[in-house]
Amino acid sequence: MSEPILQFGTSRFLLAHVALFVSQALERGDAMGGINVVQTTGNPVSHARAAALSRPGGYPVRIRGSERGGIVDKVIVCDAIRTAWIADRDWAAVRRAAIEDVRVIVSNTGDIGYRLDERDSSGLLADDAAVPRSYPAKLLALLHSRWRERALDGVSIFPCELVENNGDTLREIVLDIARQWALPESFVDYLREQCVWVNSLVDRIVSAPIDPIGAVAEPYALWAIERRPGMELPCVHENIVLADDLRSYERLKLFFLNLGHSWLAEQWIAERRPSSETVLDAMNDPHLRTGIETVWQEEVLPVFVAMGLRDQAEHYIASVRERFINPYLDHRIADIAQNHVEKVKRRVLPLIEFADLLSVQAAQPRLRGVLAKHGLIS
Repeated sequence: MSEPILQFGTSRFLLAHVALFVSQALERGDAMGGINVVQTTGNPVSHARAAALSRPGGYPVRIRGSERGGIVDKVIVCDAIRTAWIADRDWAAVRRAAIEDVRVIVSNTGDIGYRLDERDSSGLLADDAAVPRSYPAKLLALLHSRWRERALDGVSIFPCELVENNGDTLREIVLDIARQWALPESFVDYLREQCVWVNSLVDRIVSAPIDPIGAVAEPYALWAIERRPGMELPCVHENIVLADDLRSYERLKLFFLNLGHSWLAEQWIAERRPSSETVLDAMNDPHLRTGIETVWQEEVLPVFVAMGLRDQAEHYIASVRERFINPYLDHRIADIAQNHVEKVKRRVLPLIEFADLLSVQAAQPRLRGVLAKHGLIS
């Protein structure tokens, strides 16, 4: 028998967030079961990571930072992951697990995880051994196999990608593929009505890997989950928050923490700063510190004031500032700068659109300048 949770992605973030939550909940009897992980890339590094995750004994997550005025520095062994599969090598096992045992699917497939691949087509469904390229097509193929054998027995799907309304977005992408491939309407109904697509927001800085497998993370952690009828939670955990509406959580994180990271990355790229520079280094640099504080106070905060959220925003700024100056996290800006323009589009452009919609008086010259530099506004 396989495990009830299927996780797409072996990023250090998932290892120190969702998988760690499940591991801690298992110790208390508050999780539905363990996790099987699917590694979707097949390079040698990925193979080595999957092999390390499959070994007994778990992996370490080192939690370092300040919390409630005290210093935290501890190692937690995470043992929720039972097996790590390579999609191209182990698709038969992944497919069989999806049919027989899976109740929850979790994903964090990176900044381009929802992009489709022109090589994917309906012909893949005629061959159970064929492996789709894109994550949405993989998900559709697995759900199609489950539908064929289990009819109306759906699953709860928890995307953790930093995409607004990520559950709704992923559902619509998968539904569009099903329609493009002219799949039966009864299957489309299954996707829409029997599977529960849950919007969720994850928040934790996971700054560094531990070799060969593991991660270093801050104490702060949040998994905000939007309530959906019929959803099954993978576990109960003190850092999981159920909410009727995620928008305030999403906007605070996106426009202060994530935008702040991308602002620092923009300066790092433009000024050709050292490859080893970390967020802590940047926050201790008077020029960069003044820049990010000015962006937060003069260009981001006025948008939240216009939405009537001044108190929540000021509290969140303080928490983000504390997290950015955590002396224990080696959070390299070079890592943050990956897929930089795509991140700027997702993190900065929506803020400017909100400012325009709300007729915010702040001119926002710095953020508008970044968007114009990358051709995202005229």
